[in-house]
Amino acid sequence: MLNGINPLLTGELLNHLDAMGHSDTVLIVDAHFPAARLANRLVELPGTTSPEVLAAIRSVLPLDDSPAVDLMTSADGSVLPVQTELLRAAQVVSDAARFVDRFDFYRDAVDAYVIVRTGETRTYGCAIVRKGLVGIE
Repeated sequence: MLNGINPLLTGELLNHLDAMGHSDTVLIVDAHFPAARLANRLVELPGTTSPEVLAAIRSVLPLDDSPAVDLMTSADGSVLPVQTELLRAAQVVSDAARFVDRFDFYRDAVDAYVIVRTGETRTYGCAIVRKGLVGIE
């Protein structure tokens, strides 16, 4: 345990976030996502929700410029409650988000630096964020 660090941020996850370079991506995905098949590096956080994990990650990770967040387009094209929660957790407005087709999202996952699979059971509870520059004010 460390003071001031969200307890959801395990040593393994912090190590990956630290090793990421500018514009590298981290995916926060729900329990339905085929993370084991697509991930180069996989961190499992069962018992958590995607918005909880994204908020924890954002407490230490600056975001790159637009698009700050990619979300999967829902089946009917509407913005679902879990997606609204993800935007809030990412600390961005919906204009800074990009909605992408599910299969494009899967293709992008292959290039991710790390995938974090949560215990989120709501569908479309997935987000891609890009690491911004650290220490720039």
